[in-house]
Amino acid sequence: MRSRLAGKVAVITGGVSGMGLASAELFTSEGASVVIADIQDDKGRDLEKRLGDQVRYVHCNVMEESDIESAVATAVSEFGGLDVMYHNAGAVGDNTGLDEISVEGWDRTQSLLLRSSMLTVKHAVGPLRERGGGSIILTSSAAAVALGGSGPYAYTVAKAGIITLGKFAALDLGKHKIRVNTIIPGGFATSIWSGHVGGDAAMGDAMAASMSGFEAMQPIPRAGDTRDIAETALWLSSDHSSFVTGTAIPVDGGLTLFRGGGGSAAEQLGDVQRAAAGK
Repeated sequence: MRSRLAGKVAVITGGVSGMGLASAELFTSEGASVVIADIQDDKGRDLEKRLGDQVRYVHCNVMEESDIESAVATAVSEFGGLDVMYHNAGAVGDNTGLDEISVEGWDRTQSLLLRSSMLTVKHAVGPLRERGGGSIILTSSAAAVALGGSGPYAYTVAKAGIITLGKFAALDLGKHKIRVNTIIPGGFATSIWSGHVGGDAAMGDAMAASMSGFEAMQPIPRAGDTRDIAETALWLSSDHSSFVTGTAIPVDGGLTLFRGGGGSAAEQLGDVQRAAAGK
């Protein structure tokens, strides 16, 4: 039986659903103890019961610094330390146009995505340093690197900032044997899509189901599976990637290399939305 994370302790934000859930399940199967930090308390408690003694669930709104600090403290108090900080939590945020977005909408999106990434790095450093090093994993988006962008303004700018944050943190923290890398997901069928349609969960599920529309835009003709992200996060968490830091790794089937089908990225996203709505 493989145990690529035997003896390691990880915190995964947004670990109750989607990519975070797939990662939590894989990490525990590979021997890690995991603190799952999320705001979906009922699902979190159920997951804690299902995965057993290797898992603790904590309520964590990543826009609250004290919640992130508490999640890290739980890893130390319950499992003896911290080896991996995987910041996966997020949502689309404000998806209005640049000529319409409010200052409040812009700031909230930056807080949810970019500031929270900074805070997870900040509060992971001390415990990781005490363990003699470790791994920090951030989550960006193909929207941040695709030519012309492929997401709402505030979201895309925040996700681009996360890549830069990861590189600077890697430069700063290497002396402590702390590695910092960023995963760039492409088209995945997760609940984040509900943010594109005003928080409508049913429409978000329909859009997720229509992710096959991305197949024409990428060399590998399938939608992403959350396991694809989980395996990448596992590798970045393990000693097998001990010489890897400061990278931004696309896990996107090649989506960021080529976007076929014509039209802007925003227009293509609109096509996916209309298909999901049956229009």
